Amino acid sequence: MAEPTDPLADDDRPLVIASNRGPVSFALDEATGEVTARRGAGGLVSGLGPLVRDTDAIWIAAAMTDGDRAVAARGVTDAEGFRVRLLDLDATTYTDHYDRVCNEALWFAHHGLWDPVYAPAWPSGWLEGPWAAHRAANAAFAEAVVADAPQGAVVAVQDYHLCLLAPQVREARPDLHLVHFSHTPFAPPVWLGQLPLAAVDELLAGLAAHHACGFHSARWRDDFVASCAERGVGPPPTFVSPLGPDPDDLAATLASPATGAAAAELDELVGDRAFLVRVDRIELSKNVLRGFQAYEELLAADDRWHGRVTFGAFCYPSRQGVDDYDRYARAVAERVDAVNERFGTDGWTPIHYDPTDDYPRSVAALARADVVVVNPIRDGLNLVAKEAMLLN
Repeated sequence: MAEPTDPLADDDRPLVIASNRGPVSFALDEATGEVTARRGAGGLVSGLGPLVRDTDAIWIAAAMTDGDRAVAARGVTDAEGFRVRLLDLDATTYTDHYDRVCNEALWFAHHGLWDPVYAPAWPSGWLEGPWAAHRAANAAFAEAVVADAPQGAVVAVQDYHLCLLAPQVREARPDLHLVHFSHTPFAPPVWLGQLPLAAVDELLAGLAAHHACGFHSARWRDDFVASCAERGVGPPPTFVSPLGPDPDDLAATLASPATGAAAAELDELVGDRAFLVRVDRIELSKNVLRGFQAYEELLAADDRWHGRVTFGAFCYPSRQGVDDYDRYARAVAERVDAVNERFGTDGWTPIHYDPTDDYPRSVAALARADVVVVNPIRDGLNLVAKEAMLLN
């Protein structure tokens, strides 16, 4: 079937974006009640943000912080060049939707992270509990789209968090053009089938209700089509569209005072040593732990590198509260400590590990790097590799 045009390339129709995480987050000053906006985290913001900043596009996302929740009560809000509509979802519903379903189930299925000998094993009531919460969260997004989307708008639904909203929106607003885009891989039938089949069928039916579904590579598109065929679901039209960072946006960040200050700190830290860099969330699929193990093997195999290289690991926590992620974060920190204890000297720390989410610092590090480490187990598309090539 012919591939439809990427909806974000259409300048004529109004645009609504729906995603779990928004382009900005808000910090609340409890003393004054004032909120301050800052750039949101994650690759989705890097990829889509420059396309819709300073436009009339509406970006609908879940409220994450107390500041976000304060802003949610205002409806559509202008901040940092974006028109943002934040949804204050019930805390228990959101936890079950985001942690129990999106992070512990869908992410693992799409990235092939389960050990099939032990997992998954779905507890009794999973469909009636976490999956029902996932459905409710999607329904809340659907209600916001129905209420806020301009007549005839393109609704660009982002990622695996929001696969169920299309049928509800399409019934209430047939004037809207619904496009779903997956920024992750898509699970082949054998992996998707490890989920409860009732959930699989509802997920695929939700995706099929869009006017089109997009993927970063033909491989992920083909896995989606194969999964639809396995369950007897007719897929919608599909398209393949890679995504890259915006060069002008990166150049502006690189030239900013904050990045300049971070670069000066890195110069002092690294000196004349070779500089290895990785910038990642502490995420199972990003394979952070094996990257440190490989570096340890290098130092063990060739002592000429001792004191001559610094590994700058700028890896911030992700999905805290999910047991597998908390355990992985501890393993990463323990590995860093072990390498530094084994090889470090009074004048040299082999790994400089910084778990803060600091975008200007990350940009400065990528621009300064001699080697950038990118070694995911499986990735829908890796923006860090592209950002490094543009910056360095």
